Amino acid sequence: MPANAIELRDVQLSLGRGPARVHILKGISLDIAKGEAVGLVGPSGSGKSTLLMTMAGLERPDSGAVRIDGQELGGLDEDKLAQFRGARIGIVFQSFHLIPTMTALENVAVPLELSGAADPFGRAAHELQLVGLGDRLGHYPSQLSGGEQQRVALARAMAPDPAILVADEPTGNLDETTGRSIVDLIFRLKRERGATLVLVTHDPGLAALCDRQVRLRSGVIELEQPQDALEPAR
Repeated sequence: MPANAIELRDVQLSLGRGPARVHILKGISLDIAKGEAVGLVGPSGSGKSTLLMTMAGLERPDSGAVRIDGQELGGLDEDKLAQFRGARIGIVFQSFHLIPTMTALENVAVPLELSGAADPFGRAAHELQLVGLGDRLGHYPSQLSGGEQQRVALARAMAPDPAILVADEPTGNLDETTGRSIVDLIFRLKRERGATLVLVTHDPGLAALCDRQVRLRSGVIELEQPQDALEPAR
């Protein structure tokens, strides 16, 4: 079994067309161990979210290799990639991305159902209970607070029991108190399931909870240090 959950080798990625095409990731190489929590930090436009989406298989690099949980993503067609992503990678976005016409239970269960999982609604109800929403199963997103919507999104991401959880500014649309409760929940679920966590954040307090911070600037890794190396000596 591979020791690393994520392996990137000389990843190059550009977005846009013609004169508007922009070189975003410039030769990124990075290893993330199984069970590790890594914070991707850096100024706006540094490539953090694009790198995260590349790890999640939502962006394909122009060149280089992306290996996730032992699988080389470049060798998968779109259908196989979607299947792999649905089973092995949980994704949490800043803006929740819930389907407004579905209840909390349906938002979590339907992706499981489409992937052929056994008892999708039972599993969805269990996951929602774990994030404290056992009494909100029949509520629609418009009937839920921002924090509750993010809990639904987290339950949806964790329901397939993914090896890897990626989160893009998961507290960006939440107030400080609600954001802290979501952070505590993310890290608790990560510990309980032994998942690998990669998150993009502008919040130094959130980044400080990770085992390691990887700082990007202008599409390259500027600094990569374990958390204890970033803390002042006592």
